[in-house]
Amino acid sequence: QGTILPAPNFNPIMDAQLLGGALQGISCEKDVLIDILTQRCNSQRLMIAEAYRDMYGRDLITDLKENLSHHFKEVMVGLMYPPASYDAHELWHALKGVDIEEKCLIDILASRSNMEIFQMKEAYLMQYNTDLQQDIDSETSGHFRDTLMNLAQGTRMEGYADPSTAAQDAMILWEACQQKTGEHKNMLQMILCNRSHQQLWMVFQEFQNISGQDIVDAINECYDGYFQELLVAIVLCIRDKPSYFAYRLYNAIHDFGFHNKTVIRILIARSEIDLMNIRQRYKERYGKSLFHDIKHFASGHYESALLAICAGDTEDY
Repeated sequence: QGTILPAPNFNPIMDAQLLGGALQGISCEKDVLIDILTQRCNSQRLMIAEAYRDMYGRDLITDLKENLSHHFKEVMVGLMYPPASYDAHELWHALKGVDIEEKCLIDILASRSNMEIFQMKEAYLMQYNTDLQQDIDSETSGHFRDTLMNLAQGTRMEGYADPSTAAQDAMILWEACQQKTGEHKNMLQMILCNRSHQQLWMVFQEFQNISGQDIVDAINECYDGYFQELLVAIVLCIRDKPSYFAYRLYNAIHDFGFHNKTVIRILIARSEIDLMNIRQRYKERYGKSLFHDIKHFASGHYESALLAICAGDTEDY
C-alpha cells in the first residue's frame, strides 16, 4: 500500500547518467532529481547510487548534500538511505541533536516491528559505532526512557493470543491507571511493549468492559508528558498504524506551523509501506487530502518533491 513502486523498464546506468548531468551542470536541475528519485523504489535508488559511483567515482549522497539546501536536500538525501539506515539516521539526530526530539523517538519506536527494530539497531551500530539502547539510556530519563528501552529490545510476542490472560492484563492496566505508582507504570509499559498485537486487541476490549472507558482516554487522564504520549502512540499503532501516522501528519502540518522534519520523515519512511492507507485515513478524518494540505503549506522544489512522494488523485489537485 505504498505510493512508490518499482519503476518498470528500470535502467540504473541511464538514471545515474541523468543525475550526473543534473548535478554537475552549471545550475542544478532539480526537476530531474525529483523525477528520478521519487519515481524509483528504494532498492532501485541504491542500484542507481552504485552505478553513479562506478561512473563518476563519487558518492551520490555527498553530491546531493553539496548541491542542494534546506528541506529539499533533506528529502532527496533521505530517499537515498535504506529504510533501516534512515530510521537509524533519524534516531541518532533525535538523540544527539541540540535538543532531544522525543516525538521522533516515539514515532519510530512505537510503530516498528521486531524485525525492523533489529535491522535499525544494526544500522545504528554500523553508522555511528554506538549502541542505540545505550544512547536512549543516557539521553532520556524516567518511565519514558524505560518504555523506549523496552521497545528498542524488539521482543514483542508475535501472533500469540490468549483470551484467559487478556482479562488479567486489562485488570493490571486499569489498576495502573488508578494507582500510578512506579511499579504500576512498569507493569503498564511491560504489557504494552511485550504482548502481541492480537493479544492487546483483546486486552483493550476487556479494559473497556472493566472500566467503561477507552484505554487511550484512561491513559490521557492518568498520565502526562512524553510517557503518556508514548503509551498512546503504542496503543494507536496497534489499533491502526495508518490512522496514527495520518494524525501525526495532520498535527505536524497544522499545529506546529508545518513541522518539516516530521512530514519528511513520515512520507519517506512510509512511502513503500502504507502511505496510500495513510492518505485515505487523512482524507476520511480531516476532510481535506494530504496532497491538498502539503500544497497549501510547502513551496518550490521542496513542495514538488513531497507531492511526488505523496502522489495524488485527480480530485486532490
